[in-house]
Amino acid sequence: MLRRHVSHRFFDPVGDTAIARGRFQRREQDTSKNLRINERIRISPIRLIDQDNNQVGIIETPEAMAMAREAQLDLVEVAPQARPPVCRIMDYGKWKYQQRKKEAKAKSHAKQSELKEVRLRPSTDTHDMDIKSSRARDFLADGHKVQFTLMFRGRQMAHREIGFQRFREITQAFEDVAKVEVPPRMMGRRMTMIIAPLGKQPSKPKPKPDAKPANKVPAPAPAPAPATDAETQQPNAG
Repeated sequence: MLRRHVSHRFFDPVGDTAIARGRFQRREQDTSKNLRINERIRISPIRLIDQDNNQVGIIETPEAMAMAREAQLDLVEVAPQARPPVCRIMDYGKWKYQQRKKEAKAKSHAKQSELKEVRLRPSTDTHDMDIKSSRARDFLADGHKVQFTLMFRGRQMAHREIGFQRFREITQAFEDVAKVEVPPRMMGRRMTMIIAPLGKQPSKPKPKPDAKPANKVPAPAPAPAPATDAETQQPNAG
């Protein structure tokens, strides 16, 4: 008769420790999100920073809690490892909300680079190659690396130079957006090459305009009009 093995697990409600058949596995806790506040702060004295970011100094914990209540805020232990521990008067709920917003914004802006694969064969025609190249360009534009894999079959293994020639063409076609990170190499019946997107090129500095405008040469004065015959004749005297 076979006995079915059953794993019995118990949880310690105090230490938050999982106990499984004599093995102890402590869960990792993020202490930055589980700060002690108000009545949960048992250590006294503490070093206090008030709501205006002023260093109050070392005072007794009840006195600091009274100051926090008077300001209608919370007393938060921000540096429990210090001696004495550092506490701050703040709006704890508002602070946690701002922290969650910062974490969500950081995750939304973070780009995780992945390794995308594009598979080819020595007999891949031009039309299919254009489609695969367009897909590879999309991957590179998203910040991902691209691995080109050339699959050989049967007698094609005797013509590996076709694969090296194909990868040289790919390198030239993508030199404007990518660089070769891992050069072509054989792995069994596959030949692989990895390209990575180029970093942002530094923009050329724009030429600064002259601070002072160039001195303009004054235009020459117009020549006087020639005198007419009537003007040159003098009137007869008497």
